[in-house]
Amino acid sequence: MFGFSGPQELLVILLIILIVFGGKKIPELMGGLGKGVRSFKKGLNETEEEIKQIGEDSEKKKDEEEKS
Repeated sequence: MFGFSGPQELLVILLIILIVFGGKKIPELMGGLGKGVRSFKKGLNETEEEIKQIGEDSEKKKDEEEKS
């Protein structure tokens, strides 16, 4: 229903954004969007590292218990 079928729709959306926000405000909005995406990716990476660390810790604990 709302699928995009080509670049014409994207051009119309970009034109509407330009009209609504103006040319000076768009770089600020894109900068904020970029910071948000970077922050989100950083959070994902930190979560993945924590999960890996927990897995490694549990494996070490298992190995220590098996040796005892």
